[in-house]
This record gives sequence, C-alpha cells and structure tokens, in this order.
Amino acid sequence: MEIYLPIAEMPVDVFLILGMGVAVGFISGMFGVGGGFLLTPLLIFVGIPPAVVVATQGPQIAASSMTGALAYWRRKAIDFKLGGVLLAGGLIGTLLGVLFFNQMRRIGQLETVITISYVVLLGGVGTLVSWESLRAVAMAHKGPVKRRRAGRHAWYEGLPLKWRFQRSGLYISVIPILFIAALIGFAGAVLGIGGGFILVPALIYIFRVPAQIVVGTSLFQILFTMLAATVLHASTNHSVDLFLALILMVGGVFGAQFGARTGAQIRSDYFRVLLGLLILSVAVRFATDVLTTPKEPFSATLTETVR
Repeated sequence: MEIYLPIAEMPVDVFLILGMGVAVGFISGMFGVGGGFLLTPLLIFVGIPPAVVVATQGPQIAASSMTGALAYWRRKAIDFKLGGVLLAGGLIGTLLGVLFFNQMRRIGQLETVITISYVVLLGGVGTLVSWESLRAVAMAHKGPVKRRRAGRHAWYEGLPLKWRFQRSGLYISVIPILFIAALIGFAGAVLGIGGGFILVPALIYIFRVPAQIVVGTSLFQILFTMLAATVLHASTNHSVDLFLALILMVGGVFGAQFGARTGAQIRSDYFRVLLGLLILSVAVRFATDVLTTPKEPFSATLTETVR
C-alpha cells in the first residue's frame, strides 16, 4: 500500500516505512540511543530527499524523547539545572545548524555535506565505541579498571564560570558543557540526529555525571532542541513531512518496546560491541557511496525560471 508524501513529492510504501520505524525503534530500545543516526540513512537509501529526511526526524525524535523524559522525571532522575545549560548550548547550535543547512541546500551541496558528515561522525564514534568495548571484554578477567582518583580534575573543569550542579554532584565550568551541547545541536539540525549517542558518553566519561542522571537529562535537552529544529526547518525551508513523521513514530513506539526487552538479556560488554559495530556498518555504507563511481557521472535537468 502506497501513500503520497506531499513535502517529499513522491509515493512510498507505507509498510516499508513502518517496518523501518519498527526496526530502528527496536534498535533504539535495545541500545538506548535515539535511532536518528540509523533512520536518516535508511530513508535516504530508499530515495527520500535528504532535506526532507533530516527535517522530518525532528518531530519523531522529540516525541520519543518526551516519553522517556517524563518517565525519568517521575523517578526524579533529571538534573534540570544541567539540562538547562545543555539546552542553552543546544539551541545555539541548532540555530547555527539550520542556517548552515539552508545555505548548503541553496548552493546544492547539502547531500554531499550529509554523506561526508555521516562517514566522519559515525566512523569516528563507531571506532571508539568498538575499540573501548573490545578492550573491556579483553580485560574483563584482569580485575577492576583503574579510575581517576578523587580530587584530580581535568583542565577544562577549571575554566571560568564554574557552577555547582547539586543533583549531578558537579562543580564545574559551564563553558565546556555549552560547547559540547552546541556541537551536538548543530549536528542534530544538519544530520537529523538527536545526538544522544554522543551526549550520553560525553556526560559520563568527560564530566563524570552519574549514569542514573545522564539519560533523563540528555532526553530533556534533546526534546527541546529537536522541537526547535522542527520549527526552524518548517518555517525556513518547509521540509517537514508530517505524514512521514507520523508513520515513523507509530513504528518506533512498537519496536522500542520489544528492543528494550531484548537488550535486558544481553551482557553489557557484548552489548557495547554490537552497538559499535552497528554504527560502523552505517559509516561504511555511506563511505561506499562516496567512493563508488556513479553509473551516470553527469546528469542534466530542465528547470523553469519564474519571473
């Protein structure tokens, strides 16, 4: 059964898109990531214009983030002060990302930017996650991992504008937090990703935020940055396709339930290895498109100039 997408200006198979939503929702529930970094490439691979795909990811990610954030709020597992700082940086990055997105689309280089960005971003993150996970598996029988001793601080923690975050147990400069949040907001607006698969490890390993606080605080930030990205994309380039977003949200909700149950049965060390390999596989798929010579190196289209 096909449905016509008015913004993408093309028909799509409802069951194919719904199946993608279920599959990515399953992976999202199993690995605890937003899934945008997987769903965006899948939709591009089936022929939906990249501009529409990226802009339409916003409402889908915002909807899933809101559900998760409410659950963590009920458990009092959100640091709203830290989330506010992350949100401020994320909104700045989102605004810059949408401006950059529109400029690249205007000069006809948006698809190239998205493809190369995915190769670099996912290739880097996937390599680091895979390496760290394989290392953890290899050292599992060599005793506990040595951690940084209490009282020792990284250089970026001593920068100006130090704030105390009671719930997270931090006393740290907000400058590096704003910087990372802005980068993730920028990437989210340009690539159609929530950024949770980057923000969560950053909060845990760089800023040592307690794991029980990280996910809820990350979802709180992602919720509002994705809402902002949706509004900006809809008002500036009119690329948000609500029909596509609705189908994806329905599939994602069902898939996430089964994914969460499956993930609970996988050992944590092998769990991280699988996630790293999954991210790397998407990067390799994009790299193949970049390095492979197209069947038609040149193409011409007839356009009509409106006077």
